[in-house]
Amino acid sequence: MSKRLVHPALAQFAAATAGRNMTTTAYAAVTIGVGTMVLLTIAPAYEAAHHWVDAVLWACLAYFVFEWAVRLHHAALSERGWAYALSGRGLVDTLAAVAVPLAIICGVEPRTAWLLCVLWVLKVVPGIPGLRQLRRVLALESGPLLSVLVIFLMVLSLASVAVYFFERDAQPAAFGSVPATLWWAVVTLTTVGYGDVVPVTLLGRLTAAVVMICGLGVFGLWTGILATGFAAETRRDNFLKTWESVSKVPFFAALGPAAIADVTHMLRTMDLPARTMIIRKGQAGDCMYFIAAGEVEVDLPGKKVKLGEGAFFGEMALLGNNLRSANITTTRVSRLLVLDLVDFRLLMARHPDLAETIDVEANRRALENK
Repeated sequence: MSKRLVHPALAQFAAATAGRNMTTTAYAAVTIGVGTMVLLTIAPAYEAAHHWVDAVLWACLAYFVFEWAVRLHHAALSERGWAYALSGRGLVDTLAAVAVPLAIICGVEPRTAWLLCVLWVLKVVPGIPGLRQLRRVLALESGPLLSVLVIFLMVLSLASVAVYFFERDAQPAAFGSVPATLWWAVVTLTTVGYGDVVPVTLLGRLTAAVVMICGLGVFGLWTGILATGFAAETRRDNFLKTWESVSKVPFFAALGPAAIADVTHMLRTMDLPARTMIIRKGQAGDCMYFIAAGEVEVDLPGKKVKLGEGAFFGEMALLGNNLRSANITTTRVSRLLVLDLVDFRLLMARHPDLAETIDVEANRRALENK
């Protein structure tokens, strides 16, 4: 079909649907569809409004089928049809579109087939930014995580055999075989403690105590590995973002890569909306600011001065009197790089040329403000 024959609103909607990210309509369809599926399992509510429930479910399914067809068509036009179809996003879209109709065609009772609507929640997974970071952490920490998993399986096996040996005569119904003791071992090692099967002999209870302590240690190790991995990944992301911001500031343009890396470790970023007060006159100053993006307004006696990208401010309080001499506010959305007093002195000691530049600019501003 020619693009001129397609309504502009429909073309825009199709273009948004073909994108990689979830649209607001798709999020709404997932929420409404899954919520309606839950309502379908409540017999009185379904009997009272089954026509509406069925209509909403079919409407959500029609949307997901349309979305899947549009994305498949868009990928085919870009010669990426098979790449999309075999990707994680493509497989999820396919399941969301064909699972329920396929189940109904195969003879599954409709109310049971509609339970497959729960697969629609998988469509929101690619839109969660933190999952990409989680995937990187799991890949980087796969070795330690697998090592702890091996320890978990070893303790599970040893505990199952030990409790079978100690409890098989006292409780043959509950601990009559090693597979039967696996349930107890999993429940005890994960510290869930259902209490439906417990050892009664002295050695069995001692084994259970050791298993519970091992369970705390195993899951503590997993938690520590993941927490450390997330912290390292977050620091890496923050470093890269700060590096990019620092490299755009003309004040640091003359520095080499090693010096920029040194500065990046000292700076922290601050994203502020428009009309935000950054510095208030008369307050004690303990940091200075570099403008990586945006603009600020300095309220001086009798005039207002605007500072744009690449400028810095707040250094006066670090060089002499520690009281702020003016109110400073953002005029639009801005990203600032903050340098604390201790790091400021360390940076000035390591890079005398930066110290000289700041001193010259501070003296110039002091003369202008008189």
